This record gives sequence, structure tokens and C-alpha cells, in this order.
Amino acid sequence: MDTVRVGVIGVGTMGARHCRVYANLRGVQVVGVADLNAERGKAVAAQHETRYFEDHRRLLEEVDAVSIATTTPSHFHLAVESLEQGVHTLVEKPITQTVAQAEHLVELARIRGVVLQVGHIERFNPAFTELKHVTERMRLIAVTMRRLSPFDLSNTDVDVIRDLMIHDLDLALDLVPSPLEGISAWGRTSHTGAIDHAVVNLSFEDGPIITLVASRVTEQKVRAVEVIAEGAYIEADLLGKSLSIHRRTFPQYLNNHNDAVKYRQESIIERIHVPMMEPLMLELRHFVECVREGKESKVPGRDGLRALRMADVVTELIQRPRVFSFATAFPLERRGSVVPIQEPV
Repeated sequence: MDTVRVGVIGVGTMGARHCRVYANLRGVQVVGVADLNAERGKAVAAQHETRYFEDHRRLLEEVDAVSIATTTPSHFHLAVESLEQGVHTLVEKPITQTVAQAEHLVELARIRGVVLQVGHIERFNPAFTELKHVTERMRLIAVTMRRLSPFDLSNTDVDVIRDLMIHDLDLALDLVPSPLEGISAWGRTSHTGAIDHAVVNLSFEDGPIITLVASRVTEQKVRAVEVIAEGAYIEADLLGKSLSIHRRTFPQYLNNHNDAVKYRQESIIERIHVPMMEPLMLELRHFVECVREGKESKVPGRDGLRALRMADVVTELIQRPRVFSFATAFPLERRGSVVPIQEPV
């Protein structure tokens, strides 16, 4: 098809961004938008010189492809309606509320022969793309991924695992090809009654240990990946779109004229060029290409399903009673005191 007709369902902050990007893609016609908030929907439609549809089903009748950028609880039924009509569908993350719902969408897309892409936008982040290229032939020992944000009332329909960490669960599984052999998780509730801060360790067979930290109660926005590999330490800033490799570190102890010892560390720092391209533009352009050329997305529905399964495991590990506890393993330890141990004679 020469022109791909697209629509956007849900034009909050993210949906409005989808409209902006689609409107600037060559060979794309923004047919219209749909939103439960008529005032908001009409304003976004007017901004992009398109139509507002009060009923999203009317919009689905006129498009080849659609972005679903509504709240997570509505993803499933909207995606089912879209796929049933043979409309290629991009669903923002998380793909659905439950694994069973995600499985249904993946199978429905297969039966209908349409593209089902999940909005794991960080896969299209140029900094992560370059990180994959750099580490492709390296032996990875450990990776730390930090995704921290200030508290935002607009993102409380899911916990921090499905809101933020699900991005890094997806990136971890995409970065490391080895099978996962173990997982541990801890979490804390702060503002919402749900998990607001979580730490997860993933261990891969013959591969690295990956630590994920996600927080939506941190007074700074951070999107960082740090990699320890044989012969290299790599820092990637997914926000600032920068990538640095530290190699050949030489520690030295130097004596000055006063016989004071100073420590100095020297290393070679290689700064990798990262194209300054908007991840959302790359993501939506890829989606449109898949629709136009009839090819599978590189972030298909089954990847969204995989990330959601991992999120479920993390949540279960945090919420269920611990199999291992400090009190059980070290019964002599007491809060606020230590039970003395008799030394052998």
C-alpha cells in the first residue's frame, strides 16, 4: 500500500505523541483519533487537522493500522476489536493486564495475519541499539539497569513493575541470549498501595547477573545501563543518548616530595557516537514499515507476552512469603541485640 491509514485510540500524553509522529511520517495518513474525553480528543484532532471519533469502532472501520495508548485495563478489549477487524495494531506496554489476555491477542493476531506490535519503546532507543552492537562479542559478567522517576499520579493504574520495570525486563531478555536460570526480587510500597520501588536480580546460564532497579518515588529521572564485561566497563545513558566504554584501567600509587601517597587511576575512555533520533519516531516508523511490507515486527506480541510473564513472576516473588528468611537462617540474631555465643574452650 502506498499510503497507510492510521488512527490513535487514547490521546493522553503518550497518544498525543503518537499523533505527532504519525503526522510527520511519509506515506502515512492520520485518519482520526478516539478518546473517552471528548474535549481532549477534539483538541488533539484539531491540532493535527484530523477527525475526532466519539466511537472508536467507527475509527477502526476506516484505518489500516491503529495505536492503542489507553490505560492498561482497556488494552485487551480494544486490541481484540481491532485485530478481529483485520487492523494492524500497536499496543502500548504492558500489552494487557493478564498473561491469559496476552496469549489470546498473540494467537488472534496469528490467525488474522496482522501485525501485533508492543510499545516497548526502549528497543528503539539508539543508545540501547549501540550498546547491543558494542557488547555483541563481549563476555558479560554483570549488568545494572536503573529506571527511576519522580512520583506521578497519572501512572498509578499498574505497579512500578508493569509501569517502569517491564521495559528493562524486556531489554534484559533481548540483550542476553542465554537461558534464565534464577530470579530474586524485593519491593517496597510508598505512595500508592502498590509496589512503588523494586529491585530484581536475574541470573543467566553461562551469562551475566543482571540487576534491575525501578522506582517511581525518586526525585530524579534516570534511565541508565551499566555493563561489566571482560576488559571493559560500559555506561549507557538512555535519556542523554550517550555511550562510553572504559578500557585498560591502570591504578597507580604515587609518592610526592612530602612522602604522601596519592592514588591515581588511568583508563582509555571510548565515546561511541549515538545518533540523536527520537525512539518513538523509530518505533512508529518500523510499525508502519511492517504494515506496508507485510513483515513481522521486531517487537511482536509474543515479546510483550514474555515481558508480562516475567513481571508476574517478579510480583509473585515480592508478594508471597519468603522461602528464605534472615530469622530462619540465623536464629541467634535478634532485632536490636545479638545473642552471645559461647567460645569453645
